[in-house]
Amino acid sequence: MDAHTTMEGLSQEQLVQWIIQALRRMLLHYGFWFNETSHQLGLNRACELEDQVGEKALAITMKRLSKVLGFEVDAAGIPLSLKNMPRQQLSTLAEALGVNWIGNDGLWFQEIEQGEEMFTAKRTNDTCWTSFSPYEAFRIRRLCSLPENPGIMGLRQALSMRMYAVVNRQSFEIDDGGKTLIFRMENCRVQSKRKEKGLDDYPCKSAGVVEYSTFARAIDPRIATACIACPPDPHPDSFFCAWRFTIEKG
Repeated sequence: MDAHTTMEGLSQEQLVQWIIQALRRMLLHYGFWFNETSHQLGLNRACELEDQVGEKALAITMKRLSKVLGFEVDAAGIPLSLKNMPRQQLSTLAEALGVNWIGNDGLWFQEIEQGEEMFTAKRTNDTCWTSFSPYEAFRIRRLCSLPENPGIMGLRQALSMRMYAVVNRQSFEIDDGGKTLIFRMENCRVQSKRKEKGLDDYPCKSAGVVEYSTFARAIDPRIATACIACPPDPHPDSFFCAWRFTIEKG
């Protein structure tokens, strides 16, 4: 491209690429705002502000795009075609989003591992979960209208609403008169793919400890998390990892 090329001088293909790149820039800029707000004001406050910004941004963005692309939206900016989509198709879409989410997570890990080394990839991965896990819990609390300190049953509901829930097979067991929840990841997409390739389990325990403990505390700060087994720990064929959540006394 010539150094003096303006937007008007872009070819059709270049303009398409500019639009795709603009979407990526928007996503990252939004994420940078959230990250810096979290740094300046704390994660809880950042989640509260993002809740307000996100609703407004969605409505503004979708209404503007609907005028250009010719689709109808409701007052909140939700496309009517999405609201009227058959439930089975919506479920398929939810699964596709879940698979893409975990795929993007894997791509980041692989690029850092190949460009740097495994330790840096694992450290980066674990640190990301310290923000994403409580943020996901915040969004689920809003979606399900969970009350403050919803206890073990609230955590069970929240775990069933995670992105993982549409790509992995999970099971729950309530024990100790409703004070303890045993959560098992019976089938994990990432670990199953490794198993199909004849690879050992990915040692995800360090990330799991961060992920599940921060998620549980974000749902109810009284809940303590303990790992029953998670790779590289040995585990039975019936699950890849398992966790125990307990309401702490006091």
